[in-house]
Amino acid sequence: MDNRHLPDADTQLGIYRRMALIKANDERSRKVIRSGRLVMPYYSPRGQEVIPSCISACLTDDDYICTIYRGTHDMLAKGVPLRDLWAELAGRVTGTCKGKGGPMHITHPASGVMVTTGIVGSSMPIANGLAWAAQLKGDGRVTIANFGDGASNIGAFHESLNLAAVWKLPVIFVCQNNEWGEHTAYDKTSNVPVAARGGSYGMPGVRVDGNDVFAMYDAARTAIERARAGEGPTLIEAMTYRFHGHVFGDADGYMDKARKAAAVAADPVPLFRAHLIENGIADEATLADMEAAIEAALDDAVDFALAGDFPDSGELTRDVFAEEVSA
Repeated sequence: MDNRHLPDADTQLGIYRRMALIKANDERSRKVIRSGRLVMPYYSPRGQEVIPSCISACLTDDDYICTIYRGTHDMLAKGVPLRDLWAELAGRVTGTCKGKGGPMHITHPASGVMVTTGIVGSSMPIANGLAWAAQLKGDGRVTIANFGDGASNIGAFHESLNLAAVWKLPVIFVCQNNEWGEHTAYDKTSNVPVAARGGSYGMPGVRVDGNDVFAMYDAARTAIERARAGEGPTLIEAMTYRFHGHVFGDADGYMDKARKAAAVAADPVPLFRAHLIENGIADEATLADMEAAIEAALDDAVDFALAGDFPDSGELTRDVFAEEVSA
């Protein structure tokens, strides 16, 4: 008997919508930068669409995520509104952080995106704090800590896993292993899979194909249900591949051309789209309409963002220092 958690038809459609949005947003981001309409650092998540799409399909609106500077896909999957996101990317006062955070520091508590950090590995101790608060309140929330394979070799990774296991925190550590820590291949710096380290701290360590919707959904739902039931944390190593260089403008000459070509040929977005049609879950017209609506929403978000005002000088110290209160 297959004991896996399998997404029903509606859930599969929801997962695909998230994947299509992430792909379209990435293509739009690179187009806007190339056109000169926006100047910003950009870290493409292309190729990693399945992971957050499946995780967010298992979360509630109240659950938390912490992510990193390559986490645009995590933000979109969790529900950060496009207008708010793009306005922050553009440094406008209408953005999620009033234009003061920029692309590496998107924060939107209303959708559960509690922090985006540019400091490698720091998503994990922050996620522990959120999970501890949820545990103390007994509110049933779980927290996802997203990070890359390079972050698995820093102290915060080990300290966070140890504390989460000791306190049985409702947190899931998700290593999106795209095989590259900036310009260095994972096997040049580590001798064991990331997931193997879970057992060292007394938690399940699960290695999963992060480009397989059904495997990723099962791993995510199992870990989330376990955390919500008070059974503690899980470490998930989701294997994927980065389609582009470390940052926009990186020509990725250090990447093996054949390995990259194979990964792009196995692009999970069109593959899952074909699955939906072949299995009668959606027809071509339905998916085309969905994709057209995403493009229209991106048109609107970019126009909204670029039409917004930049923060005025009064914002330099606001939200930085406590407001002075007279005695």
